[in-house]
Amino acid sequence: MQPTRVRTLVALAVVLGAVGWGVVQVVNSWTGRLLPVPWLAAAAMWLLAGATAYWAFSARPRLQGRPGVRPMPPVVAARSAALAMAASRGGAIVLGFYAGVAIAMVGSIGTPSGFTAFWSAALAALGALGLVVAALWLEYLCRLPVGPDDPPR
Repeated sequence: MQPTRVRTLVALAVVLGAVGWGVVQVVNSWTGRLLPVPWLAAAAMWLLAGATAYWAFSARPRLQGRPGVRPMPPVVAARSAALAMAASRGGAIVLGFYAGVAIAMVGSIGTPSGFTAFWSAALAALGALGLVVAALWLEYLCRLPVGPDDPPR
């Protein structure tokens, strides 16, 4: 399993940003309305980011083998790393989509629905960014130490 590359996450975010912007344009041209963005999207992203950060913060002493702390079983560390990889990719996808939606809504921020949709999308994108950062931190913590016989990274 290779570590997550930031350029992969950036590529996902850019592609989905274009998709989000395009969805707003298509919905607006077909229906004459703005794309509704629920506040629940932002709340869910912030909740996932907080849960992932809490897991990383609580797992850190166990993964580092600090004295007086029960070490984390290897299978739990591997599952945590897999969770972190999935969360970083999912967060990058959501970040890109809602950032694209927010950028498309800038022109409509003067209307009440545009104002609400812009801030909902912007807060969802910020929550997704927090999820990506927390997931990358958790993945970093779950890396195996390099031994004397291992090739350099």
